[in-house]
Amino acid sequence: MADIDFRALERAIRDLPQTIGGPGGLAGAVVNGATAFVHPWGFADMDQRLAMTDRLRMPICSISKQFTCAVLFDAINDPERLDDRVATLLPNLESTSPGVHELANMQSGLRDYWAMTVLHGAHPEGRFAREDARRLLDRIRTTQFDPGTSYSYCNVNFRILCELIEGETGRDLGELYVERVFGPAGMETAIHTPDTAVPADGVVGYEGDAKLGYIPAANRIYWTGDAGISASLQDMLAWERHIHTTSDDADSLYCRLSVPQSFRNGRAAPYGFGLVHETVGGRAATGHGGALRGFRLQRLYIPSVRLSVVVLLNHEADAHAAALGIARAALGVAAPEVGHSIEKGWAGDYVVPETGLLLRVETTRDRVVARYATAPDELVLGEDDVARSADMTLTRRGDGLRVERPGEDLRAEAVPITGAAVQDMSIAGLFRSPETGDTMEIVAAGGGLYAGFEGLLGQGPVHALHPLGSDVWAMSCRRSMDAPPPGDWTLRVMRDDAGSVSGLTLGCWLARDVPYLLAE
Repeated sequence: MADIDFRALERAIRDLPQTIGGPGGLAGAVVNGATAFVHPWGFADMDQRLAMTDRLRMPICSISKQFTCAVLFDAINDPERLDDRVATLLPNLESTSPGVHELANMQSGLRDYWAMTVLHGAHPEGRFAREDARRLLDRIRTTQFDPGTSYSYCNVNFRILCELIEGETGRDLGELYVERVFGPAGMETAIHTPDTAVPADGVVGYEGDAKLGYIPAANRIYWTGDAGISASLQDMLAWERHIHTTSDDADSLYCRLSVPQSFRNGRAAPYGFGLVHETVGGRAATGHGGALRGFRLQRLYIPSVRLSVVVLLNHEADAHAAALGIARAALGVAAPEVGHSIEKGWAGDYVVPETGLLLRVETTRDRVVARYATAPDELVLGEDDVARSADMTLTRRGDGLRVERPGEDLRAEAVPITGAAVQDMSIAGLFRSPETGDTMEIVAAGGGLYAGFEGLLGQGPVHALHPLGSDVWAMSCRRSMDAPPPGDWTLRVMRDDAGSVSGLTLGCWLARDVPYLLAE
């Protein structure tokens, strides 16, 4: 077992108020099963001057997913026996129904329902009630890929798991969290708080940054299974200590949760049972992040050195990067290498035919920046003229790019978008989606084009459309009910034999290939 540099670990934690700033936050570390450092800073509520403490609870958001899977294992024991019940929760699904393991491993092929709320007409500050999830599940007709063949982050997977668990046990998920996980792990104050409008201890989440200022975020969504737990830093460190003390028991909950998963073809998958598998300094690690508007969180566990790191922020700085920085400092791992200078031939807009999604490539002095998923990916250019990051590899192939994303089992040729990027007003009109049953109206306004959605959740705001080439557009979406937002949606125009617009396909990384037909 490698030595931990405790001085570097403490310094990295104590430097966070300067390195990431923001209204406030918390960070802590567990080494060899004992809490090594605890550091709160700043304010939980700047208006009320409520100081941040390690006893105040904040929403841990998607970190909740591993606890949902822990209950699934502990209360159900054999989750696969619930496979046949998944289809009953998706009554209008025409595609192959996923099983429980495909839900828990983000391989279901279902589109993320928080991204889909944009298309259902939700307003970012609108209310999403518990029954709204049931109504959205009833609208699902197709999957974006065959279950088990790829990876796409999808919160609805875990909402379905919640419904399965509660249906099988006849008990509330919050009660099961306390009985099966929080109690045994010593998480004394952790609680199920599915309504984000009611914070557990008055901790305010802030949007914005140091340049624009910090503004309290409004959240009014009900989520359970995919998120919904509030916990203090002390609660989270108790979970980490519990992981350490049970790590030698192969039947312990965390050992069962952290078994590496694979796709149907046998290739390794990066996600399983509410945990992300990654490497830190060449060492295997498991963990998960969390995000709600105004909050960013991350926990990370490196078993080979018995090190855990937890970062909880009530603002939107990069908690994952902060946790990685702390772990690297403790391990004495150097910062990521600087790549070679970037030459011409990389920047441009491409489409990945297999997913129908836009790949936008920009360059800095020594980085290739790819925008494909929900956040930009910085790749380092090697001496072999191949750009690499932890999630993506890009190789130039003529005018196109070879794209490899092993975590999604995606290997594809991205083709450059061609044709003039002009404001083609002929695409304006009213469209209806056979997938969602909702409408999209494209409106021309003073030379610009905008798309607005109306449907199950109301009438949402309009979104600007930007032409990229012949019949390919980007629809900007910088805010939505969930965080992070979907980012740029890719809009592709379909035309009939006469060249008239007949329909559209709209997609983002979280929700691909949503069809729209011209309304009659």
